[in-house]
Amino acid sequence: MNINLKNKNVLITGGSRGIGKELVDTFTSLEANVVYTSTKDLDFNDEQSVNIFLDKIKNISFDICINNAGINTNNNFCDIKDVDWNNIINVNLTGCYKICKAVSKQMINQKSGKIINVSSIWGNVSKQGRAAYSASKFGVKGLTLGMAAELAQYNILVNSVSPGVTMTELTEKTLGVDGMNKIKKEIPLNRLATTKDISNAIIFLCSELNTYISGQDLIVDGGFCTT
Repeated sequence: MNINLKNKNVLITGGSRGIGKELVDTFTSLEANVVYTSTKDLDFNDEQSVNIFLDKIKNISFDICINNAGINTNNNFCDIKDVDWNNIINVNLTGCYKICKAVSKQMINQKSGKIINVSSIWGNVSKQGRAAYSASKFGVKGLTLGMAAELAQYNILVNSVSPGVTMTELTEKTLGVDGMNKIKKEIPLNRLATTKDISNAIIFLCSELNTYISGQDLIVDGGFCTT
């Protein structure tokens, strides 16, 4: 069964590296029309930057929107700096909300659309040093549920995907090589996810194969959350 995304208008935030780049490359190979952002052209911590970007896309009717942009700074709860907390919430949650709000209005007019908000396993479980990140990703899941319930009447399917520990620049920066090797031992499949593992799940939810899944969080973690 082939996936046909030819000429679909797709918006991907955080598309310059990691999972986002994998998505950009895959959607492009499937002949979709892809618009993607990087920190160079959209800074969710800069209100003016966000407004400029939203103005640029206001006349584009997107069929698919994937909110993938995200940042993380690990720190013990009592040591979290307010600036780090605000940055993480702004990028991971508030930015997602603003993009969703703009794109949803377009999708309501066309009475169709698919939105994927990228959460994280740390939005399902947590551990030391991840309070701020977990808060933002739990928030993404809550936003997804609310949107799915409200937008279903317009044939808009909204889901979140929660990647496990994935081989990306952000993961390497956050965990380091020793940390990645350590956590690999906690994953039943005994390996970190590849960006392709995650993009395949997202592509499925965005494709014509998904006609009835909405309001769900798909955990793609090699079984990590089962242990």
